[in-house]
Amino acid sequence: MATRAAQRLLIVGWDAADWQVIDPLIKQGRMPVLAGLITRGIRSDLSTLEPKLSPLLWTTIATGRTPDRHGIANFVEPKPDGSGLRVATSTSRKVKALWNIASQLGLRSQVTGWYASHPAEPILGSVTSNLLMEGDPGDGGAWPLVPGAVHPASLAEDVAASRVGRAAMRADGLGTLVPNLPAGLVGDPRVDTLCKLMAVAASVERAALTAMEHAPWDLSMVFFESIDTVGHHFMQYRSPRMKHVSEADVRTFGGVMDAVYAWHDAALGRLLDRAGPGTTVILVSDHGFHSGSGRPYLDDLPPERRMEKEASWHRPTGILVAAGPGIQAGAAVAAANILDVAPTALALLGLPAAADFAGRALAEAIDAPIPARIDSWEAVDGASGLHPADARQDPYEAADAIQQLVDLGYMAALPEDAKAQVDLVRRESAFNIGAHLMSRGLVRSALQHFELLVTSRPNELRYRSCLASCLIGVGDARRAIEVVRGTLQRDGGNAEARLMLARALLDHGDRDASIREADAVARTVRSQPALLPSLADVLLRQGRAKESASLQRRAHEGDRTAIAPMLGIARALLCDLPIEAKSRGEQLEAAAQAALDAMERSKAVPEGHMLLGAALAWYGDLPHARQSLDLALTFDPKHVGALRLRAVLALHAGQPAEAASLTARARAARDGAELAAPAALPFEWEALAAHLGVDQALLR
Repeated sequence: MATRAAQRLLIVGWDAADWQVIDPLIKQGRMPVLAGLITRGIRSDLSTLEPKLSPLLWTTIATGRTPDRHGIANFVEPKPDGSGLRVATSTSRKVKALWNIASQLGLRSQVTGWYASHPAEPILGSVTSNLLMEGDPGDGGAWPLVPGAVHPASLAEDVAASRVGRAAMRADGLGTLVPNLPAGLVGDPRVDTLCKLMAVAASVERAALTAMEHAPWDLSMVFFESIDTVGHHFMQYRSPRMKHVSEADVRTFGGVMDAVYAWHDAALGRLLDRAGPGTTVILVSDHGFHSGSGRPYLDDLPPERRMEKEASWHRPTGILVAAGPGIQAGAAVAAANILDVAPTALALLGLPAAADFAGRALAEAIDAPIPARIDSWEAVDGASGLHPADARQDPYEAADAIQQLVDLGYMAALPEDAKAQVDLVRRESAFNIGAHLMSRGLVRSALQHFELLVTSRPNELRYRSCLASCLIGVGDARRAIEVVRGTLQRDGGNAEARLMLARALLDHGDRDASIREADAVARTVRSQPALLPSLADVLLRQGRAKESASLQRRAHEGDRTAIAPMLGIARALLCDLPIEAKSRGEQLEAAAQAALDAMERSKAVPEGHMLLGAALAWYGDLPHARQSLDLALTFDPKHVGALRLRAVLALHAGQPAEAASLTARARAARDGAELAAPAALPFEWEALAAHLGVDQALLR
């Protein structure tokens, strides 16, 4: 074990915490604890993975593995006997979490409330599972812990006594959360929901404080879900008022979310006080949460689309804050992702990440050497506290085994409602894994999931849409057209499907038909502004750069904090450069400014640096173009566009060996993404090579 930069490491999870809410509250002085951490440490955006569903993401944070590897693919899973469903469990996780790795190295961990941590694992230290509050009767009385909720058993009585029920939360905390509650709303179901959800938060805090006091620890991981769970109920009431919300409800419940954030800040302060001086702390959220114009309002959806509805509230950017020994105060963090949390935590504890981890230790933020990686922690022996192998059966395999016994006549058939539940969760879990793989560009792997899903449920439009998207990604435009047209036969008004058809037709070489479909979408896009960026991209690939730029500007007007429209503006401007020198120079400056505007929101946007580099290269400022492209590759070493453009500049500078190396890296990155290579846009490497007079044949 290398020298430990952090003698005690506290990792706190705030599900769905978002800078768009936090920053104004810090300015108002309502989150002083977090403000203090930022002052003496670092802050950063934290990008997430798709789909933005909490059990998948928090297990990724705890393991450093993607959902297709760690095995938690849903909120729920089949019971091993196939009789129904249960909350996703620790026995279904396929890999070690941070607390398992720490245990086998002799470090003591304390884990409280983490998703998919029930039943509590027998680690070196303690675990209070995410079923801590199961069975709260709501009447103010005591209630027993669910078996398996706490390890070790000697801690269970104190944890049980520390819990706060919803009745106690109503009596002692409601006035802080809803200070102007009218007497007529005291019995409102929304008030009971708020008390129930915040009772969970209060109980997690108190259980963590109890565990910290119970025994020494090296690593503490405490998870609060309430910003997310309360947000799904109460963010709609926050100002500015949504159309479906009454003024009276805004007056009553409009301050709930800010009060919930302030509560979490105070709880963080109490955890830090109990942890003591010299503790290193990492605070993260798995994703953000819409709080302004991006808030969705969707009519009731069928069960299969429930998670889709809830996930539509989630923004792709969460938060990262770190402070204390081992953290380089004021450091700028480059393109942090939730995959980076586990390697960073291990590095702070003097432990290596593994080669099979998908993220990296944030070396720029750590004031200590980063240990060299090992092959895999799964191959390291030792008492890790994992459940015994026979208890860690895949729940879907278990359900299949039960069904096989039914089919053979050895046992009675399962009730139809239980079977339907299991089938639904099986499908949705496969969908989640497919969506995750697709979001990472692993479309060939994702394609297998959606092929099976469409075979089993040919009328499910989401499955068909994702299948078509994967087919476009692998270059099978002909079959994508067939799938999308089948979707439109079932739902002719599906603008997203028509837009996908426009893209597939374009890839298939039928530009005129593609334009007709895109124009049909454009006539309805006012009612679906979320489609603006995708429509703009299709128009750009059709050669309609001016129209594309116009749509991206409309998207930017709708959400000035969004980065994608700014990048889209830069891309469109670069695709339609005037011939006349002065006008061309002005447009290149405008494209560069749009890229800079995007990077003002976040410096760690490789696409922004790539577009800026392209603008500078076309402008003739090749030294600064190289710098920008190199920055893009610092943030994303596999960025195909930046690699290609950088290869052109290397060849132009008389560096054929470097150009060949960059070209090979671009090919490998494209092959690794499992994507068919799209046609290059007008400003990209082939056009730049022609513009600079270099031999394109040497770059293929």
